Amino acid sequence: MSASVLYDAPGPRAKALNWVYSAVALAVVVWVAWIVYSKFDETGQWDAEKWKPFLEAPVWENFLIPGILGTLSAFAVGSVLALAFGFVFAVGRMSTHKIVSIPSAVVVEFFRSIPMLLLMMFIYFSQSGMFGLQSDVFWAVVIGLTLYNGSVLAEIIRAGVHALPKGQSEAGFAIGLSQGQVMRSILLPQAVRSMLPAIIAQLVVLLKDTALGYILAYDELLNQINKIDGNFNNLIPAAIVVALLYIVMNTILGLVANFVEARTRRVAHTAGPVGTTQDPAVQTATAAGMPGGTA
Repeated sequence: MSASVLYDAPGPRAKALNWVYSAVALAVVVWVAWIVYSKFDETGQWDAEKWKPFLEAPVWENFLIPGILGTLSAFAVGSVLALAFGFVFAVGRMSTHKIVSIPSAVVVEFFRSIPMLLLMMFIYFSQSGMFGLQSDVFWAVVIGLTLYNGSVLAEIIRAGVHALPKGQSEAGFAIGLSQGQVMRSILLPQAVRSMLPAIIAQLVVLLKDTALGYILAYDELLNQINKIDGNFNNLIPAAIVVALLYIVMNTILGLVANFVEARTRRVAHTAGPVGTTQDPAVQTATAAGMPGGTA
């Protein structure tokens, strides 16, 4: 094994210690798993009658599928609005006009600092208390998800733009593009491509945060646990099944993210003949797919 920049290659003694530590850690994990299994077994959580309802259609038709649809509905609308919110306020924060950048920064920091559950509760109760509207729990959950996660996404996008070399924007200005055109045509596409894993990770967080709608009695997946337990007296099996459904949904989202990331990389590699000229400004313009680049 070759040594890396940060670590030396382990010698025979270090390798032996690593095996010992790994064995001890594995033994601890197995021991904890056995304790959990035995405690569940003592309380009859593995009994067949507690798991049998999940093999029958009524449980899925009346509880799990409506819960999944509720979770996915809040996630779908919330993620679209959060991405739009993130792009708008990320661009606003990076504006050279202080009348735009300062209010954008205040909005982002404000909503990023407030716990999302408080946002949801405030929105839910203010609908009728302040605006005289009928309280809608779906929009309370969605707007709460949008404001918090959109603020985080705005910071992610801004960090991605700032991580780009200054030559990217300078090349755009050199061929006569305005600041808005440089942002839309050069900086944002590259920033989104480079920050895509972080953006997808935040969307995974958004998906899990839909469970906070449970506090407002929103009919999402987590809320189905009590309903199933009330009908079949199987709280632990219901919680395990719901947790597995969350894992499946997040895994699917991760696979979609990997697919999108792979496609964007392939498009980036075939978008233009990067490096066909010795002029650095022209190289960066061509890499960004700009008309000013020399093919």
